[in-house]
Amino acid sequence: MLSQLRATATLLALFTLLLGLAYPLAMTAIAGVAFPDQASGSLVTRGGVAVGSSLIGQSFTGADYLQPRLSAAGDGYDGSASSGTNLAPTSARLAERLRTDGRAMKAATGAALLPADAITTSGSGLDPHVSPAFAELQVPRIAQARGLTPQEVRRVITQNTAGRTLGLLGEPRVLVLGVNLGLDALAPNAAAN
Repeated sequence: MLSQLRATATLLALFTLLLGLAYPLAMTAIAGVAFPDQASGSLVTRGGVAVGSSLIGQSFTGADYLQPRLSAAGDGYDGSASSGTNLAPTSARLAERLRTDGRAMKAATGAALLPADAITTSGSGLDPHVSPAFAELQVPRIAQARGLTPQEVRRVITQNTAGRTLGLLGEPRVLVLGVNLGLDALAPNAAAN
């Protein structure tokens, strides 16, 4: 009996060291070498300072910025509160919020038809992208606030638009942080807001 316990304890210690320590450290090291950008959080830097991540949304509220989807993750895209609203499609509360937000968005933009991401939240509440249609809806406001032409704003949006992954997975998407950094570079004086 004692020999079985000794063998069991030895194997437990060995596998704990191997699979609980050595393997994770090796994978972290390999990831750091093979995918340094992703391993460090896909940080976006300007002048050597991290200004955000291409994986996690940020709150932009100024009229001169491309605004992200609504976030269900607390105030200002709080990563510690990442989640959806958990409201069912049949929820009266959700239906009322969508009606209210839809009316406000239609009044602000003059659009008759809104893209879904203009008034819905993402599953995680931290989505860094918007659809090209939602970005296009915001072009007149951004152009007016920054004193740019709509074509200049569209060019920055196009530069930060990714297509379907491998040509068939997902939908085209616009990186909000990338657009806003591009707008700041194009019209830096407007960025003081």
